[in-house]
Amino acid sequence: MSNKAKKIFLALTIVVPFMIYCVVYYTPMFRNAPYKLKEFESIDFKWGMGNNLENSYNSATGDYQYVNAQDSVIKTNVKLRKDDILYLHSKANELGFFNFPELIANPGTTLDSSKVLRYVMQFNYKKKSKQVIYITDFNDIPKLKGLAEQMKTLLQQSINDAEERYGKQTESKN
Repeated sequence: MSNKAKKIFLALTIVVPFMIYCVVYYTPMFRNAPYKLKEFESIDFKWGMGNNLENSYNSATGDYQYVNAQDSVIKTNVKLRKDDILYLHSKANELGFFNFPELIANPGTTLDSSKVLRYVMQFNYKKKSKQVIYITDFNDIPKLKGLAEQMKTLLQQSINDAEERYGKQTESKN
């Protein structure tokens, strides 16, 4: 058997079946992924001490409310761009946000009486939504705490960047 024939034989017996297997096995997984970008509707992000979640953002309406350093409630409208949504969705996938437990808190923490800073992150899709409540004093699983902190920081940073962009646009129009 010639060298060329050996390579063809190898390709037909190993590489081609492997490629077929990959297509057959992974195609349904990608097709049935529960959190698809094309089904994305909105992000709800709330935070505050205990049950008092004074700060909130809703990407569908653009409503953004937060308490500033002088304890004044600021209400504004901030829209995220499609690029921001794509970035947040891909980072959520990358960080495993959709596999987080619904509650990231120390065992025995009661949500009603806790006076610790709390973040509620929710991604809404047409068929389902994923909500994660993250209480900042969580110290049970350091890796999960780090990933939750990263997701929270990404959401805050994207909202703040969009607010700065919006502020610059309105200043340039005046």
